Amino acid sequence: MKPFEWNEDKNELLKTTRNVSFEDVILSIQSGKILDIVPHFNPSKYPNQKLFIITILDYTYYVPFVEDEEKVFLKNIIPSRKYHKLYRS
Repeated sequence: MKPFEWNEDKNELLKTTRNVSFEDVILSIQSGKILDIVPHFNPSKYPNQKLFIITILDYTYYVPFVEDEEKVFLKNIIPSRKYHKLYRS
C-alpha cells in the first residue's frame, strides 16, 4: 500500500474538534476496518477524490482522499449517520 500523507494543521484541528485523527484512520485501515471505498458523492466538485468508509471506535466515518502514483493524501474525517446506518445496520 502507498504511504499516507495529510496536513498536520488539519490533523490538530480534527483532534480538537472531533476527537479523531488521521493516525486513527491509519490504525483502522491497518486493522481491516475499511467498510468500503467509494467515489466522492460530488464528482463535479471533487473529480479526483474517493472516500474511505471506515469504523473508528464503533462509529462510521468517511474520509475523502486523493491518490496519485506515490501516495494517498487524506483530506478530512467526517462522522456519518448515513453511512453508519447503511454499513452497520
